[in-house]
Amino acid sequence: MSLMHLNRSRGRFEIDHRTEPELFRDIYPYKNICRTSFDDSFSMPRPADPMYITDTTFRDGQQARPPYTLEQISHIFDLLHKLGGHSGLIRQSEFFLYSDKDRKAVEQCLAKGYRYPEITGWIRANEDDLKLVKDMGLKETGMLTSVSDYHIFLKLGKDREKTAEGYLRVVEKALEWGIIPRCHFEDITRADIYGFCIPLAQKLMALSKDSGLPVKIRLCDTMGYAVPYPGASLPRCTAKIVRAFTDDAEVPGHWLEWHGHNDFHKALVNTVTAWLYGCSGANATLLGFGERTGNAPVEALAIEYISLTGEDDAAATQTIAEIADYFENVLGYAIPDNYPFVGKDFNATKAGVHVDGLLKNEEIYNIFDTRQILGKPVSIIITDKSGRAGVAYWINNRFGLRGTQQVDKRHPAVGKIHNRIVKAYEDGRTTSFSNQEMWNLVKRHLPQLFSSEFDQLKKTAHTLSSRIMRKLSENMEIKSLEPKRVLTAIDTVLEKYPFIQYLYMVDTKGRLVTGSISHPEDKSKYKAYDPGKDLSDREWFAAPMQTGKLNITDFYRSFITGKLCLTVSMPVFDANDDIQAILGADIRFEELLKRRSELEEEEGDAPV
Repeated sequence: MSLMHLNRSRGRFEIDHRTEPELFRDIYPYKNICRTSFDDSFSMPRPADPMYITDTTFRDGQQARPPYTLEQISHIFDLLHKLGGHSGLIRQSEFFLYSDKDRKAVEQCLAKGYRYPEITGWIRANEDDLKLVKDMGLKETGMLTSVSDYHIFLKLGKDREKTAEGYLRVVEKALEWGIIPRCHFEDITRADIYGFCIPLAQKLMALSKDSGLPVKIRLCDTMGYAVPYPGASLPRCTAKIVRAFTDDAEVPGHWLEWHGHNDFHKALVNTVTAWLYGCSGANATLLGFGERTGNAPVEALAIEYISLTGEDDAAATQTIAEIADYFENVLGYAIPDNYPFVGKDFNATKAGVHVDGLLKNEEIYNIFDTRQILGKPVSIIITDKSGRAGVAYWINNRFGLRGTQQVDKRHPAVGKIHNRIVKAYEDGRTTSFSNQEMWNLVKRHLPQLFSSEFDQLKKTAHTLSSRIMRKLSENMEIKSLEPKRVLTAIDTVLEKYPFIQYLYMVDTKGRLVTGSISHPEDKSKYKAYDPGKDLSDREWFAAPMQTGKLNITDFYRSFITGKLCLTVSMPVFDANDDIQAILGADIRFEELLKRRSELEEEEGDAPV
């Protein structure tokens, strides 16, 4: 049963005409730490219905790290859908629209056909930016509508009336074009709530009523000043900000969204507080990435949502571990070992939980069944009390060894590592062994568990070269199979990628259709490779013909040029997915790696 709340608006509010900015110097002295004030008034919680998460990983999140590539955006968007999009918990994800790459990212994610997260835009509040949203065919966009006098007077150089008029014009245009505007009330915690924000929100609600479309509002705690304390006063009190909009501006709670920053370690608690006082949308980023100190973490809000509602199926919580692995292993971000839910040792204790204790009852130390819910077993901290079993457990847990791959406590290398640990304590050590120290010991005594630097370089070479060949195999000139058109396309690629030593196409019988080289000095060396030459005995031809998949050979020393090479071959399919040719490329390993950074930056841009 839902309860009826009879909190009625206190009437119409007008914008306070000011010639000087209201900077709340008693609260924000700047030369001192900001102050928290209380006014002895309290609001009772009124949890939002529904509560949901909105994502800004590709907008705010990208302002704290190198920009994601198109491939990375596509994969992360899949992970967001898997984590909470399937249930609608993760309701939306916002994107920039300014560059060709931004728009391609939107197109790729739209093409997935997911209902959730719904893709929305982010623009500045002007008509030129709004046209980008219209051209992309998006149904909703956020727009920057700064509301504090810090922004209105000091940044924009305007007054409140002109600023509000400008915002309202763009909102009217969005509604005219059938686009739902989401006004981002930037710097809300330093704004004059009843002297500017509520009057503006009431005008927005009037436009919504006239148009029949929602006008949403995002409450942006830009500097992280908000506090969750009962009885705190405006403009810093999260609960009273939300309630001012729902009760006095009469903004429906499901049109409200909270966007917090973590400058004072309160992004998560303020965001949840907004939920509890009637704001449906909780804006967040994966792992809390965002400008300056970051935002509330999506994964933490997913856990908190389940805790508040008991809806265990709303989030596929084991996806959180996949997200963490992707950020570490693909994006190269080192997650702190004690980072909640995803750090390697978030569920370990420095008290030295060892294997015997885990076998007795891990519930004594674990927050919940982390293996089932997050896919992360309890980790242990290595000391002289851990024993050989503890060392083996650490190795198997950290390297993900299962079944016959597991290292037994009787393994000679485990004994050597254990002896080194015991000796350190006999020599006076009193602290536990860090993960890095254990990593170094395992690397010394069990080197087979580690990929060599060359293995990593090979992996990189495989990734880069296969990406180029997949694109090229979809090129319409290549698909034509007409030798002149194929040669033109091949020459274009060789000019762009001179690390390709020889690029060629053979028909399904293995006969050379055409080929071209990138280095003129090698031309005479390839004189025997004329069209029609039978190359059907080559591994690079036979493997993709049999499997229909891309094939990469082992490294070899080219007998023609003497360079260290690998050969990448890829089927060329017709409209019925039948193989019509094989495309091959001999790639110079060292020269490819020299272009690594450049290739990774251009990945996913214009097709080859």
